[in-house]
Amino acid sequence: MPQVHPRVELLAHTPDALSLIYAAFRQCYHAGFVADMWPRLLSGDISHEKQAEFVAKIMESGHVSPIEHVSFTFAFEGVSRALTHQLVRHRVASYSQQSQRYVDGSDFNFIMPPAIERNAEARAMFEKCMDDVRAAYRGLKDLLEQDGRGNKAAEDARFVLPQAAETRIVLTMNCRSLLNFFEHRCCARAQWEIRVVALQCLKLCQTALPAIFSVAGARCERLGYCPEGEKFTCGRYPVR
Repeated sequence: MPQVHPRVELLAHTPDALSLIYAAFRQCYHAGFVADMWPRLLSGDISHEKQAEFVAKIMESGHVSPIEHVSFTFAFEGVSRALTHQLVRHRVASYSQQSQRYVDGSDFNFIMPPAIERNAEARAMFEKCMDDVRAAYRGLKDLLEQDGRGNKAAEDARFVLPQAAETRIVLTMNCRSLLNFFEHRCCARAQWEIRVVALQCLKLCQTALPAIFSVAGARCERLGYCPEGEKFTCGRYPVR
C-alpha cells in the first residue's frame, strides 16, 4: 500500500485538430461550403501558420464556440478520490473511473498531502490511519464473504475507504471546456492536487495544439491582472 503521485497521459485527441477548428471558424464567415476547402487544409495548401493566425484573431474577439469540435482524452493515475470529486464538477466532459465496487481495495495505494508529508508526526499518524483502514477493509470483506456476500463483499467493504485512496480515471474534454478547466485549476489558489494534474494536462495540450493552448492557464496570466479580488488574490498579479 505505497504512497503514489499524480501521473497524466494524453491518450488521444481529435485528428487534424487545428484544421478542423479553422474550418469550423471559416464556416461561420464563409459564403461557401468548408467541406470543399477541407482537402486544401489537409494538404497544407493553407499553411498551419495561416490557420493558427486566423483562429487566434477570431478568438480574441470572444468567439470561441468552434473550438468545441476538438477534444482531448487523458488518463490519470496516482490521484485521490478527493481529486475526482472536484474533477467531476466540470460538467462538459466525459469520465470513466475505476470502480471500488469491482476492484479489490485490500492493498490500495494512497495520496498524501505535502503538508502532512513534511510533518513527521502528521505523516506517521496519516500512515497509521491508512494501515488501520486497510485492516478494517480486509476484515469487513472477509466477514461479509463468510456471511454469504461472495464477490459482492467489496461493494460494502469499500465504505471505509478514505478519500486519500488512489483511483484511476479517463477524462475527455473539448477545447473550450479545457480552457475553463485551466483557468480555474491552474490558479495558485486551486487545491494542490488538482493543480498538479491541471498543469500536467496543460503542458500536454500546449505541445499538441499550441495555437489554442499557448496562452492557456490561470486567468491572471491571460488577463494580466488578478480577477479574484483583494480578499482572494495570491499577490502574483495586481487586482483590478
